[in-house]
Amino acid sequence: MVDFEEVYNRYSKDVFKFCLSLCGSLHIAEDITSETFLKAINTGDTFEGRCSVKVWLCQIAKNTYYDYLRKHSKVTELSAELPSESDFELELLNKADALKIHKLLHQLADPYKEVFSLRIFSELSFAEVGEIFGKTESWARVTFHRAKLKLKEAEIND
Repeated sequence: MVDFEEVYNRYSKDVFKFCLSLCGSLHIAEDITSETFLKAINTGDTFEGRCSVKVWLCQIAKNTYYDYLRKHSKVTELSAELPSESDFELELLNKADALKIHKLLHQLADPYKEVFSLRIFSELSFAEVGEIFGKTESWARVTFHRAKLKLKEAEIND
């Protein structure tokens, strides 16, 4: 039996950051995070422990986000929302640089885009990124390195 209150308190911020890195929208990330934990509660008895709880939750979040995209397929590009005044963390970011990075990142093909986002925005380890994809830690490292090279190349050509 999993104590979901403890799981939520421990991982909700990580799952939210992961969702935000996927969609770029505060409101959508909040919705996906909420739905992720609802799904985790409803299917918690099926968690087999083959990966960490954090990786399991990120897998649920990723699938929930993909479901969201399928349901909203008429939307070709999700627009990033302006941060609220109370969201001081996002206000501290240089919006122009963040937008530029996200635009370049959006141009990357999968799995480079997702590996880079998981590593940078969700702050997952290479082992956790590899677990999400069912690959090795080395694969995650190489893919992340190639993603950085592709981003640098795109920035130069931009």
